[in-house]
Amino acid sequence: MSGPDTHDPVPISGEAGPASEQEVTASLGAALAAIEAAGTLAELKAARIAHVAEKSPLALANRAIGGLPPAQRAAAGKRVGAARSRVNAALAERTAVLEAAREEQLLADERIDVTVVPPRRRIGARHPLSLVSDRIADIFVGLGWEIAEGPEVEAEWFNFDSLNFEPDHPARAMQDTFFVEPADGGLVLRTHTSPVQMRALLERDLPVYIAAPGKVFRTDDLDATHTPVFHQVEGLAVDRGLTMAHLKGTLDRFVRELVETDVVTRLRPSFFPFTEPSAELDVQCWVCRGADAGCRVCGGTGWIELLGCGMVNRNVLLAAGIDPDVYTGFAFGLGVERALMLRHGVADMFDIVEGDVRFSTQFGLEI
Repeated sequence: MSGPDTHDPVPISGEAGPASEQEVTASLGAALAAIEAAGTLAELKAARIAHVAEKSPLALANRAIGGLPPAQRAAAGKRVGAARSRVNAALAERTAVLEAAREEQLLADERIDVTVVPPRRRIGARHPLSLVSDRIADIFVGLGWEIAEGPEVEAEWFNFDSLNFEPDHPARAMQDTFFVEPADGGLVLRTHTSPVQMRALLERDLPVYIAAPGKVFRTDDLDATHTPVFHQVEGLAVDRGLTMAHLKGTLDRFVRELVETDVVTRLRPSFFPFTEPSAELDVQCWVCRGADAGCRVCGGTGWIELLGCGMVNRNVLLAAGIDPDVYTGFAFGLGVERALMLRHGVADMFDIVEGDVRFSTQFGLEI
């Protein structure tokens, strides 16, 4: 035979059970006191569980009503119902008070005094090499040219053969070029951005007007004026009827845009395998205009060597399948580090490559 159900209140009579007036009054008082004493929403939740949940005294009293004699049920039900209503009302009121207090505290904690001077935090800056490269690219885009790119690990044919470098040319020796193993595999780290010339001529329809900024590699030791990894901008124009006059006019416009002042340029004869005739472009010193023998920018010579250039060699056009009797072109190459050093008097390559944020921040957002 099963024992009594301990979860259900035993039917009671008179004033002795949980639904009696004394018990309900005591339970109501305890519940109201616990609700009033709750100082946080968490404490109020604990009071609700203790005095409103299904095992609370008032819940048990409500369940006990069913065991009362019929004559007592109405009075007991009214008594317990009124008590539970007062408890629920007290809970709602206290919840509103505590939620308002919480919101007030959150506003106080998150308040910002806009009159307080904020702490100054040092921030980084774009590297000036990136800024110079973008500036050069913007100049040529403004002239109607396109920006082209090529791989940094390049086929030896693109890097040398197609650009008229003879097999025994010194630039192909191991002391100048990083060869990708195996050394006879035909891959190198590009030594200049000139391979983009040939890729552009093979991939694009004529006429071609491109500028190709990028990173290049040579087996130089890092010192004050050299680095094994540096940046160049290659320019190429191939069209009908282009002459050295077009090259000179383009470079004059480019230099004026780069240094933001009117300067005088000159071409000096030079030699490059992929151009014929070839020249070095010198720029009259924009600081002393040749009048200061002690000028730090030009060394007192009055001229600054800026870039190499020339008319595209016939052999390069033939390697790209272009008839050199119909089309001509000019090309030039500019070292971005050199442009930065000349324009801003940076004397040491270490300042450019070592990554000190103080070097970058001095240039601001524009150069």
